[in-house]
Amino acid sequence: MSFRVVGLPSSLFRPLYGLSEEELAVRGVEVTVADSSPGYPCRVSLRDAPVGARMLLLNFEHQPADTPYRSRHAIFVQDGAEEWVPGVDEVPEVLARRTLSVRAFDAGGQMLDGVVVSGREAGPVFERLLAVPRAAYLQVHNAGRGCYAARVERAA
Repeated sequence: MSFRVVGLPSSLFRPLYGLSEEELAVRGVEVTVADSSPGYPCRVSLRDAPVGARMLLLNFEHQPADTPYRSRHAIFVQDGAEEWVPGVDEVPEVLARRTLSVRAFDAGGQMLDGVVVSGREAGPVFERLLAVPRAAYLQVHNAGRGCYAARVERAA
């Protein structure tokens, strides 16, 4: 079962790009500067931000389905980030270097299964969970802090 890792669309965050810290604070967004790398994973570019990058820290609803699994959590987005689409069956380094919680969901947003895995071993887990007959998509979270990291879908 081939897969593709998908980041968040930049269009969701473009209205925040370049705003002052005061303008962002009114919207509940904090600004921080990446002071180490890795350490600030951007959910749009699917890359760890370089040292010195301006990062937006905000709460994001990554699981909007009206089920008990509805969820939101803090994420980082690099100011000005654009999407990068990894290749089919490619686990981006931003995921590969972390311990991940991978969760399979059906089309209605009900969780079917979940696995904690080293990012270096995530590819076969993605394939196995997407092979579950009712699985519509996977969500990947950083296991340590629980932050949403990316979505995984079947590759066309």
